[in-house]
Amino acid sequence: MSTTSKIVTEDDLLRRPDDGNRYELVRGELRQMPPAGYDHGRYTGKLHTLIGKYVLAHSLGDVLVAETGFVLERTPDGRSTVRAADLAFVAAGRIPPGTDTRRFVAIAPDLVVETLSPNDTALEVEEKVADWLKAGVRIAITVNPALRSVTVYRSPTEITRLAPTDDLDLDDVIPGFRCRVSEIFA
Repeated sequence: MSTTSKIVTEDDLLRRPDDGNRYELVRGELRQMPPAGYDHGRYTGKLHTLIGKYVLAHSLGDVLVAETGFVLERTPDGRSTVRAADLAFVAAGRIPPGTDTRRFVAIAPDLVVETLSPNDTALEVEEKVADWLKAGVRIAITVNPALRSVTVYRSPTEITRLAPTDDLDLDDVIPGFRCRVSEIFA
């Protein structure tokens, strides 16, 4: 991941030409996110399918893909944090009427999923999960393809690591949703 030192605005990020990379803003600093590998896409896609079908069948809200940016913070000096999870869920009725959804929405999703890539550092992942939780995300999940494990963060101190034989139970955010972790890696 590379960074720039110039303060970048939300509008700058929104108007950025497509160069094949994803970008986020972290307190006004542009961060480039290189394209992910095949396993990253495969396992994120499987979890997206499992959650997406369930949410659609029960009209529970919106499941959003990786390019969707959320404004998590705006500092008084104009530095914004716009993050994009690999997968996000926003419960029905949470987007205020009249919100311009063509832009980045200033709301913390109910659930975010970050699938780890070989180039991710522990510090970067921990920082991103901390940003999500600080902004009000109810559950942040990291999917680790190398270990075939899932880690669930309900707060900075309530962290559960799940093995393939465990169930991923998201009932408190997506009522009734549960799947075996092994389904993600099948």
